[in-house]
Amino acid sequence: MHVEITVTQFRPVKGNPAASLDRIEESFARFLEAGSTPDVVMYPETALTGYFLEGGVREHAVPAMTLATSLAERYAKAGGDGRPLDVVLGFYEVWGHRLYNSAMYVELGAREPRIVHVHRKVFLPTYGVFQEERFVEAGHSVRAFDTRWGRAAMLICEDLFHSISSTLAALDGAQILLVPSASPARGAAPGEGVPANLGRWRRLAQGAAEEHGVGVAVAQLTGFEGGKGFAGGSLVFGPRGQLLAEGPLWDEAVVTAGLDLEELTAARTDQPLLADLERALPRLLQSRHLPPDEGGFAPDRPEAAAASEDEGEWAGRPPRAGMSGAMDSSLIAIDPALVADWLVRFLRDEMLERRGFERAVVGLSGGVDSALTAALCARALGPENVTGILLPYRTSSPESAQHAMLVADSLGIATRTVDISDAVDGYLETEEPDADPTRRGNVMARMRMIVLFDQSAKLRALPIGTGNKSERLLGYFTWHADDSPPINPLGDLYKTQVWALAGHLGLPSEVVDKPATADLIHGQTDEDDLGVSYPEADLILHHLLNGRSPAWLVEAGFDRAKVDIVFRRLEGTHWKRNLPTVAMLSGTTIGEWYLRPVDY
Repeated sequence: MHVEITVTQFRPVKGNPAASLDRIEESFARFLEAGSTPDVVMYPETALTGYFLEGGVREHAVPAMTLATSLAERYAKAGGDGRPLDVVLGFYEVWGHRLYNSAMYVELGAREPRIVHVHRKVFLPTYGVFQEERFVEAGHSVRAFDTRWGRAAMLICEDLFHSISSTLAALDGAQILLVPSASPARGAAPGEGVPANLGRWRRLAQGAAEEHGVGVAVAQLTGFEGGKGFAGGSLVFGPRGQLLAEGPLWDEAVVTAGLDLEELTAARTDQPLLADLERALPRLLQSRHLPPDEGGFAPDRPEAAAASEDEGEWAGRPPRAGMSGAMDSSLIAIDPALVADWLVRFLRDEMLERRGFERAVVGLSGGVDSALTAALCARALGPENVTGILLPYRTSSPESAQHAMLVADSLGIATRTVDISDAVDGYLETEEPDADPTRRGNVMARMRMIVLFDQSAKLRALPIGTGNKSERLLGYFTWHADDSPPINPLGDLYKTQVWALAGHLGLPSEVVDKPATADLIHGQTDEDDLGVSYPEADLILHHLLNGRSPAWLVEAGFDRAKVDIVFRRLEGTHWKRNLPTVAMLSGTTIGEWYLRPVDY
């Protein structure tokens, strides 16, 4: 039996099921116009609404039959009457008065749709950016089911990360695993030229196929949701682990692969791992309930507390094994070509698709952050749609303006210079002549944002943020000033990564190589203010954000005083990275109970 599987890398219309169904209908029409429909067409997880809905799940969850009826109507409108088509589609489901992240297998083409199976996601990621358990219930089973062409099972995204899921499906007779997924891209280290998590998807899907002698098809979402990019890279593997088809990076696409089910026989005969598992599994399960070996073979388990670090001891011991690479700068190296493409796509998606802006304004300071931001905007929107705004104060270095113009000329973007001296002095010199340099700098930064936002209104252009991850984590920015623009392409790049990306894009060396400065006091630099260099601070921040303690860092060889500087700045500036704190009086407090993503 030959099965043709079509995997559709798909970008839903966020929070708009009707519009997403329109796009699915268009894809149906394309299949029909091609003259032959596949046996199965699979769309990604949450293809109806987008993934990050938060509290909006309740508004858009639908019963499976309601969705099946809508799909049947759309398929009929596309010309599919009497032509069978099996569809797998991820959606938020309401069932039994509960909400689920589900995938439906439905047969279309007859007068009435037939729901063959609904899988409700078992493993709900609730860590990092994921909060599924807060908004949906977990499913309780993994089952295979019969289709017109053979036996299949569905898993949803993280279900595949747990090997027991594919094992249960294979033991239940599945010949093909169908995996709708919405996996936001993470990781841009040099190497494969794709986000790191896509490499893990390849290993997981290939491993499941090879171990159980099954076909595995993964359909990935595309597009951006609130800055989180879905990178595509859908996959189809055969039962020997051979790659049959792969979707492109980032873009929507249709990927088709043929799978001969007779290959399963040969694969399972040559490597009978599934048969071995079926034979051994009952005994393995029984062994979980046996007492420990009386002969003393069970290893001793030291108390966890004895292995924990003493947070009060910061120094003195030589580095333990495994710490030798802690100060290696390659730990935060990036693939600049991948990151540049990633951020350009983010800007296009966020501005053109989500917000409807074709133009951008960037405050050009003469520094590398604003230069890189302008360069990315010019690539994303075209240089004719980017305006650099120079915002000098009377004490600003002339070199800053020269470097800003050098960047603008190299990119071919328009500029405008607005001197903020009179506006700033109108307040400070009249009302607060004794203000210290910090207060004066904050007034300048906020005045620059006033001008930038007003210019954005004048030009119908969105202001773009330029703050990098290092500054944001160290609190080295003015609250409600540098962090005000609604879009920031650099906010997850350390300063050292900004320099690397700027060099890759060929920005003027005069800008890339000069010391970073806020240009508030002549001769002042960021690193003098901070008391630690950016390369040192970035590595320390990297380890702290990945769960290492200050004590661990000192033991690994980092300077104790510099670890202390970075740790105290990180811990003391959380308030600058959050919205204002609101007193919670009700069960509908905005941002606590009433949760909607920024792009909802």
